[in-house]
Amino acid sequence: MAGVVAIVGRPNVGKSTLFNKLTGVRKAIVDDTPGVTRDRIYGDCEWLGHRFALIDTGGIEPESEDIILKQMKRQAQLAIDSADVTVLVTDIRSGVVATDMEVASMLRKSGKPVILAVNKCDSIGELPPDFYEFYNLGLGEPFAISSVHGHGTGDMLDEIIKYLPEEAEDGEDEDEYIKVAVIGKPNVGKSSLVNAVLGENRMIVSDIAGTTRDATDSVLENEHGKFVFIDTAGLRRKSKVYDQIEKYSVIRAKMAVERAQVCVIMIDATEGFTEQDSKVAGIAHEMGKGCIIAVNKWDAVEKDGKTMDRERKKLMEDFSFMSYAPIIFISAKEGLRLDRLFELIKFVDTQNAMRISTGKLNDVLADATARVQPPSDKGRRLKIYYMTQASTRPPTFVCFVNSAELFHYSYQRYIDNRIREVFGLEGTPTRMVIRERETKKK
Repeated sequence: MAGVVAIVGRPNVGKSTLFNKLTGVRKAIVDDTPGVTRDRIYGDCEWLGHRFALIDTGGIEPESEDIILKQMKRQAQLAIDSADVTVLVTDIRSGVVATDMEVASMLRKSGKPVILAVNKCDSIGELPPDFYEFYNLGLGEPFAISSVHGHGTGDMLDEIIKYLPEEAEDGEDEDEYIKVAVIGKPNVGKSSLVNAVLGENRMIVSDIAGTTRDATDSVLENEHGKFVFIDTAGLRRKSKVYDQIEKYSVIRAKMAVERAQVCVIMIDATEGFTEQDSKVAGIAHEMGKGCIIAVNKWDAVEKDGKTMDRERKKLMEDFSFMSYAPIIFISAKEGLRLDRLFELIKFVDTQNAMRISTGKLNDVLADATARVQPPSDKGRRLKIYYMTQASTRPPTFVCFVNSAELFHYSYQRYIDNRIREVFGLEGTPTRMVIRERETKKK
């Protein structure tokens, strides 16, 4: 990957549509509502053998007093600062407006190459007279494009790659990075946690629930290792998913969990456990991800000497379906126990990827069946011939038995618990696949 290109402009000019067209994936949320894309969204783009990172940003409203729009402007500025080339997207239908002039002025001050794209030129052929007024922005020759149909994007990309640095040799393997999804209901402090571990204001943070609408990736390397943090939109109850944007965000959050190896499930210590927390955790559990329960805002809780023990015990009951998940009490705001969180992430990742030899598994199985005899029904007893591990992430075990019907869930859980006692598997769900194999009658 060589170079970074930022797409900027005022709200609702088609930046996200252009981003989706150039990256070839529907990663950015696209909607007619201004200000839909709030944080910086990253994607990979390739043109004529040149690969570069593309950043989609929230629309810039230079004079806005709205707290979200002011932070959107700051995020856009961060994107511009980190980019090698900036693409300013404007709208042929509305022409040059005051905001375009102010954004253009802001870009000229950056001293970096700027490509001017006049969007929504959907007709092929002679350009409308209004096109030529975009020269007034003082950014050189504009490119007439259609982000919906792709017209003119090739010429624009030709110009972009002229300013990109030479591509370096292939870097370190992506597998060296642990992908971590930070999930939870809205306003539990997910973005604050990502900002705290990164040491920069990477995410928009406010007290307004649902501020983060997209899942965004941030690469981090520190003394603990190499990580990719995926901050997700807060997962709401379906009954509260009112508008189209929220629906996209729920899907995006689930996709983020799917991409991750470890999920940090954030709980608000000031609110305590809710049904929605259970549903959010259930998504990570069902997808077989490594799981950590992080109780955030612990600094805001009045405590005595036994508060943490009481809360831990209660949470273990609330999350009984994922009793394997370690619980950590943190404060993203104060940086409390973040080093311990990194250690847990690394540990849980190794547990989720653990592979156990067939010989060791069957030693545990033999010991377990000797301690507690397999169940029987109507004179017929369950026989477990052997078990083997079929895959990792999560560890999946295949049991060959004489009767799947006799292998009750309670006995499966007993075998699973025995495996965990011996091998750990802390922080990861497991799967058990039952294969029936009748013995041949003589």
